[in-house]
Parts: sequence; structure tokens; C-alpha cells
Amino acid sequence: MPVVTWDHVHLRSPDPEATAAWLRDVLGGEIVRGPARIDVKLGGANIFIAPLDPGKPMNPPPPHPHQGLDHFGVSVQDIDAVAAEMKAKGVEFTREPTTIRPGVRVCFIRGPEGISVELLERDKKYA
Repeated sequence: MPVVTWDHVHLRSPDPEATAAWLRDVLGGEIVRGPARIDVKLGGANIFIAPLDPGKPMNPPPPHPHQGLDHFGVSVQDIDAVAAEMKAKGVEFTREPTTIRPGVRVCFIRGPEGISVELLERDKKYA
């Protein structure tokens, strides 16, 4: 079997600057600029944000639920405090913080272009 490690997630956005700013302001990502591109380092992963090509038609994001990539998840500590801070910033929640099994709490927020982001808190004894 090959040995793999995560390299990146690639997003397309009509406004890469706004998408990068949201990832920075809401999730604490670090914006990294390169020649003709903008990336965000988030929780040890890279998110590449490509602009839409105005000369090519682009499909809108599909309605939820759909086949394919459903969401991406990030771990947080004290999910209730994180959720309160995000609500104060006007972030839209699609699922409020809830315990899904002992020691595991999750919530979901809507990101730019309808991206679903899961926030997850695991008690260390259940990790």
C-alpha cells in the first residue's frame, strides 16, 4: 500500500479574497499569498483557493445532501465557547452544538459558497 499524507483541499470561489478572509476570520487560518494565487493554512492543512474563470460556465454548489464531498471537519477545544464566538461574528449554523455520542460534540457551519464545515470536540478519553 502507498504511504500518503494530506497535501491540500482545493476550493473554487468567485471571490478568493473573501473566501480566504472568512477562513482567517472565522476559523483562524493563515493567508499565504503566492504568484497569482491565494492559499490558507488551516490546522496544519493547506487550502488552495482558485478564482472562477469568467470565460467558462460554472455549476452552482449542489443542494444538501448530495453525493461526493459532503463537508470538511476541524477539531476545536470548548466547542460551546467557539460556537458563541462565531455566532457573535454572524456565522450561520446549520447544526447547533450537540453531543452525538459520549465524549464527542459537533456542530456545522456554512462557509463561503455553501461549504459545510464541521467543528468537532473529542474528549481525550474517547479519542
